[in-house]
Amino acid sequence: MADGWRGRRPADLSSSRVQRERIQTMRIWQVLLTTALAFGLDGWCFADWPQWGGPNRDFRVKTSDLATDWPDGRPEELWRRRLGDGYAGITVVDGDLFTMYRKGETTEVVVAIDAATGETRWEYTQEAPEWPQHIRGYGLGPLVTPLVVDDRVFVVGIRGTLLCLNRKKGQLLWRQDLWEDFNGTRLERGYASSPIAYGETLIVPSGGRGKSVIAFDQSTGKVVWESGNFENAYSSPILIEHGGSSQVVVFMANEVAGFDADDGRFLWSHPHRTRYDINASTPIWGSDNTLFISSAYDTGSRAIGLEFKDEIIATRELWYQKRMQIQHGTAIRLGDTIYGSSGDFGPKFLVSVDVHSGELLSRQRGFAKANLIASGNQVIILDEDGQLGIATAHGDSLAIHDTATILYDRSWTVPTLVGTTLYARNQREIAAFNLGKEK
Repeated sequence: MADGWRGRRPADLSSSRVQRERIQTMRIWQVLLTTALAFGLDGWCFADWPQWGGPNRDFRVKTSDLATDWPDGRPEELWRRRLGDGYAGITVVDGDLFTMYRKGETTEVVVAIDAATGETRWEYTQEAPEWPQHIRGYGLGPLVTPLVVDDRVFVVGIRGTLLCLNRKKGQLLWRQDLWEDFNGTRLERGYASSPIAYGETLIVPSGGRGKSVIAFDQSTGKVVWESGNFENAYSSPILIEHGGSSQVVVFMANEVAGFDADDGRFLWSHPHRTRYDINASTPIWGSDNTLFISSAYDTGSRAIGLEFKDEIIATRELWYQKRMQIQHGTAIRLGDTIYGSSGDFGPKFLVSVDVHSGELLSRQRGFAKANLIASGNQVIILDEDGQLGIATAHGDSLAIHDTATILYDRSWTVPTLVGTTLYARNQREIAAFNLGKEK
């Protein structure tokens, strides 16, 4: 397509006035609900962390009174307990903590924990033996972060088994098998895409012809829609608002693609290929209609613009560069700057780039491969060696205030922040820390 634009004409793009009014009403209610969850109906309250990436799936959360240093050499440890193998993320809602781990060679466990004490509330187990193509060097998972919606918990196991559990008791409500029943992409490192909720549906990448992305009814587990012909990778989807409608954006094996969240219509795609078909980081969407994606393995980062062009949703590559290469960690956007941990098997750096130009703004040493989360302009860094850092974002770089080792072994899981409590895990244990200022 001319002028660098790529796009696809979606079916019935010009919806009726009634349909537009319905969509606008839904968007208003979504904004009101998000505001209520973040601030509470009776004033300020700290947001829970109900899904991959936190309240808005962007690894940012509202909190206050975080300390900028730790006089005792490390933050106060609230509790610590043993946990099985795995890198599954941590969700916390109303004092309930959920994650997953592996027990022995063949069993996966979904566990509910008291977020205040670390005590087990319930466990649900399922058989998940490895398969011949699985690469064992990084463990046998699980990898997915639980999603909490009302009284349900949704998880996906290492072999693509989607479960819906009762939140309070851990009883199985329904299940679907993305690999066996939908012929989803069988990944060498296992299924890793954390599910996302939209309205009454649950949306997950699966991969394969006609079933790249599947939406299930949250209550029954029945298929609502399925769409796309792309192979799955290791990234988790996000929801965006564009052109008066909601889209689910999925970073697949060789491209990033957008689908109508209501009916699954394929809307657009943009190529992004890596050496091993491994796209694992989460896309970042901005209100300026800029989508940021990044991969390692000598691939790099690009920013993509979305616009309507001749009644087509089109993509335009705004920039591409190789100086930020995010493997499977998280990046955050603060203002017009993207911050992330760049590198795979060689040296790693904390890197920042300008989201509009791709210009490299800073490159800092001091951390191994890391995940980043943010509260305001304060940034929490946890690297794979278990080193925790607290920093402040200053436009083009991070000012590191203090560091402390809080975990050991391979700490690849993204930390979770609720209020001033940080929850973190590695392959063997999980712990909670107080990051608040001293009273």
